[in-house]
Amino acid sequence: MLTGNLRTMGLPEILQWISAGRKTGTLELQHESIRKRILFRDGNIHSSWSNDPRESLGQYLVRSRRITEEQLFKALLRQESQGRLLGTILIDDGLIDDEELRRLLRAKAEETIFDIFLWNEGQFDFKDEVLPQNLSVHLDTPVTAVILEGIRRVDEWGRIRAVLPSMQTSFKLNGATHDVVDPVEREALGLAGSGKTLAEIALHMRRSEFEAAALVFDLHRRGLLVVDRAEAVDPPADAVDTIRTLLALAFEHVNGQRFDEGRAAYEKVLALDRLNQNAKKGLLLVSEARAKARAAKLVRRDAVPFLTVDFVTLTKQNFDPHEGFVLSRVNNQWDVQSILKLCPMAEDEALAIFSRLLERGVIELRDP
Repeated sequence: MLTGNLRTMGLPEILQWISAGRKTGTLELQHESIRKRILFRDGNIHSSWSNDPRESLGQYLVRSRRITEEQLFKALLRQESQGRLLGTILIDDGLIDDEELRRLLRAKAEETIFDIFLWNEGQFDFKDEVLPQNLSVHLDTPVTAVILEGIRRVDEWGRIRAVLPSMQTSFKLNGATHDVVDPVEREALGLAGSGKTLAEIALHMRRSEFEAAALVFDLHRRGLLVVDRAEAVDPPADAVDTIRTLLALAFEHVNGQRFDEGRAAYEKVLALDRLNQNAKKGLLLVSEARAKARAAKLVRRDAVPFLTVDFVTLTKQNFDPHEGFVLSRVNNQWDVQSILKLCPMAEDEALAIFSRLLERGVIELRDP
């Protein structure tokens, strides 16, 4: 077991210690609320994991233009309801093949590790243990190659910071850019030309700070961009913790029927992480909760519902099974509360149905 802080023992030294001992186990690291995990087998890097949303498989697929945001959102909803792996769902839908999925998973796992080399500090804890058997992709990468790439990135980061001192740096286009054919470079130039900061470019392109900065630095070196404004230092930020706090706040607002505040909190999450599944689902739940709350106020329980159209007209309209059930119980005698007791559905759902039927002009409510 090995425990400490990266300030006193750097990642290269930790990796060399694990490699030299041909150890099998898990190295856990944490910086602020970012947590990462590197798995080793016989001293080689076997796999990695991160809770940083920028390093999710979904982000990789969208950024690589392999799937759209809408396709990812639908797949994530199915993943939650079916309990299947996201990659399996995408393969079954024909959106990606098995070979490409493994390639992207491998690249994602490696980027998770390379990013740690840029941490100035953070807690680490290595434990000897048996590895899980259900890992989706195995790297089995020698430590030496990873250390060399990590050190190269640290050196490159120093050169980048000399020109782009913070992620709040903004840019101006310098001359014609129509000769640039690479779609990634064109996207970066478009974002920079619109006044986006380096942090905003990284977010929009779903890339780590290093990847985005390296891309923009190269465009600057080639004379395609010039620095417009450059802050001396980055403001402190912890995106993962901010997202977690905003999601909890949004949930609290919605439960308290403060729907506008809840929506605003979910939208702030999406501004930080456009693919956040919880925030996207939250916006849908806000709309549903608002409709249910409105229905509860609009539909008086002691009122008696009456049909406003004849049977022939009624049969020409489309109603879902739940709406049809409620309509079948409207007999001009039972009040809303009585029908609610008969409905095989949640009371708030039945009230929402009454509200929709009122809006469609199919029924009206009369005093008893």
